[in-house]
Amino acid sequence: MSQWIQLDTPSGRIGAWQADPSGPAKGGLVVIQEIFGVNAHIRAVADGYAAAGYAVLAPAFFDPVERNVELDDGEADALRGRALVDALGLEAATGIVQATAAWLRTHLAARQAGQSVGSVGYCWGGTVALLAALRLGLPSVSYYGARNVRAMDALDAESPALLQRPRAPVMFHFGQEDSSIPEAAIQAHRTRLPTMPVFVYPAGHAFNRDIGHAWHPDSAALARQRSLAFLEEHLQ
Repeated sequence: MSQWIQLDTPSGRIGAWQADPSGPAKGGLVVIQEIFGVNAHIRAVADGYAAAGYAVLAPAFFDPVERNVELDDGEADALRGRALVDALGLEAATGIVQATAAWLRTHLAARQAGQSVGSVGYCWGGTVALLAALRLGLPSVSYYGARNVRAMDALDAESPALLQRPRAPVMFHFGQEDSSIPEAAIQAHRTRLPTMPVFVYPAGHAFNRDIGHAWHPDSAALARQRSLAFLEEHLQ
């Protein structure tokens, strides 16, 4: 079953797309949107992880700035999405993830399931997923986070231990042909987080987005397979 619910967060009450598995939950998963909001694609991603056995919540991160935002991947909507993520900020986004994870733990307890919670994020959400691992201790999967290196720089300045002794594992997926994330940026992940898996695919940015021109089905399928294996290992 999938539905919209309301979620209390440090940034106020927001909408969230909830998707539950048909059987026992393997754990909880925060699905973190791209810059386009919790649109039909992100809802489908959430539903897909629920079908794989996870209790999923995809919070509408833009609601504290502007409610009910659903964008497509056109140039005008991309500009609007970037403005919205800048207005929200990564600090508020991390607080929303923390509130979402707390909701999921309560939800799992009510279902008499284990209370392990992780996250998976895409694009801007990939950077939020990185922060969810390093700052909140949620095992996370980060897809093509173009802001990751800047986020790691900020963490290093805030507390070097957050990078030196990560609180939770994080898996990275990148596209080899992604002009927004050059090879040097990908290599920075291997250098600064040497124990974390980094995978590169023969694809561009947003290769998992199956409603846009960037979709690369073979890469998306392999990345999903690896992500599910990672979640199976770490959400116990």
